Amino acid sequence: MVKPAARRQAAQLLISSRAVGQRRACRLVRLSRSVLTYRPRPNQDEQLRARLRELARQHSDYGFRMLHAVLRGEGLVVNHKRTYRIYRGEGLQLPRRRKDKRASRPSRSLPLPDGPNQRWSMDFVHDRLAYGRAFRVLNVIDDFNRECVGQLVAHSIGGARVARLLTKIGQTRPLPDTIVSDNGPEFRGTAMHEWAGKNHVALHFIEPGEPTQNAFVESFNGTFRAGCLSQHWFRDLAEARQLIDLWRYQYNHERPHSSLNYLTPMA
Repeated sequence: MVKPAARRQAAQLLISSRAVGQRRACRLVRLSRSVLTYRPRPNQDEQLRARLRELARQHSDYGFRMLHAVLRGEGLVVNHKRTYRIYRGEGLQLPRRRKDKRASRPSRSLPLPDGPNQRWSMDFVHDRLAYGRAFRVLNVIDDFNRECVGQLVAHSIGGARVARLLTKIGQTRPLPDTIVSDNGPEFRGTAMHEWAGKNHVALHFIEPGEPTQNAFVESFNGTFRAGCLSQHWFRDLAEARQLIDLWRYQYNHERPHSSLNYLTPMA
């Protein structure tokens, strides 16, 4: 069987010798004219490939869909299949996490908010500094647009400090109708109940052992740990506050969110 490359070479030889024209040469060697006139295109994936690797290094917690959303926002790609082909070719897949199988229980859920500043959620995340001392981060998010409205980083955070943080946030934006949290003593103590009564905010506590009832902030905690806490080794509390502030700005203004159709919370 004669290979197409050999047929093409024979057709080009006939044409160059001016024995026959292009059409007749293709008929004689049984070659399509499109094969004869084909010119290989330069590889247009190098810029996209380099940017994809750079984003994967900068955001090691981003999966394929998040990376594609960033590339699409930069105008580098439109078709997700092209992004996925290069993503797989570069070996950038994240390791799969196995989920524990648990019996489902009926949960007491609140109706979803239909606008910002209607319902917030808050929860704690724990980490350690480079020399081993533990610290806590209080995360407060808006359940409607997933915006992180505030964070508090300290070694110890009691109910009074939680109330002061919420008061500070309330100086620049309206306070919500409801705040959802777990049953920690910082949230159920006297300081928080007095603050809630003074500011006309309802405190909603999830059932013990049911973190899925506070799913919005739990999801944010996972993103925060993967994208910030696991990426840095904080030398002291001041450095932790600085880097966490930078990450919060990037999360609110630059990071696309899958539940928001890959828009940022501020967008």
